[in-house]
Amino acid sequence: MSAFFLFDNLEVTDPQKLDEYVQAVRPVVEEFGGRYRVVGGCATTLEGDWGPAYPVMIEFEGVEQARAWYDSDAYRELKALRQSAVKCNAVLIEGV
Repeated sequence: MSAFFLFDNLEVTDPQKLDEYVQAVRPVVEEFGGRYRVVGGCATTLEGDWGPAYPVMIEFEGVEQARAWYDSDAYRELKALRQSAVKCNAVLIEGV
C-alpha cells in the first residue's frame, strides 16, 4: 500500500537554506524508494477553503518506507535544514 508525504510550504524564512536543502534532498528520497509526485504548481481549490501555498508530495511504497526515510540518519540533518528554512505543514497519508 503506497504512502505519501505531503508538505505544504507556507512561508520561506531562509531562501539560501531552502536552496541548499533542495539541492541535497532528492538523492536521499530516492535512496529510500521515494518519488516526487508534486513540486509546487497551481492548485485549484474546488471544495472547502484549503488552499495549499506550495505543495510537495513524495510517494513511497508504504508507510514503513516513508517513516524509514523521515526518521533516517541520512535525512536527519536535511530535515533540520528544511525546518530552519520554511514554515510548513507536513502529513503522512496512507494510500491504496
